[in-house]
Amino acid sequence: MKNVNKLVLLFSLTALLSPALKAKSPETVYLETCRKDVGMPVPVVVVSPHVPAGFGGQTVPFEFVVDTSGKTSAFVAPSSVDSDLVAAVVDALKQWEFKPATSNGIPVATKVVLPIRIVDDPVDGTRYAAN
Repeated sequence: MKNVNKLVLLFSLTALLSPALKAKSPETVYLETCRKDVGMPVPVVVVSPHVPAGFGGQTVPFEFVVDTSGKTSAFVAPSSVDSDLVAAVVDALKQWEFKPATSNGIPVATKVVLPIRIVDDPVDGTRYAAN
């Protein structure tokens, strides 16, 4: 079995955040820095997937639906992406929870596109994702 590394989801803005934020977990930083646009689902629980080694530099646009209860489903990734990578990310995304999008105050199911870029940290060798 391939080596696995912790994959953390971070926005590219994370690199610009203060050192105090770096002491927080990657999941906490993601929740604090992600977009929270009106009418869009907002993540409230995120889980970082573990991905096999060897995927650094790849960007994969994952699509999924956030239903009216804030659960994720209907995952889609390009067919050209390695199945081990897709499985690892989908397993984590299934654990995410959202405050669902609303229309006129009523929760609605919403399609989400989340580009995941696998990055190898040159300092400590950590593999993580940014979008």
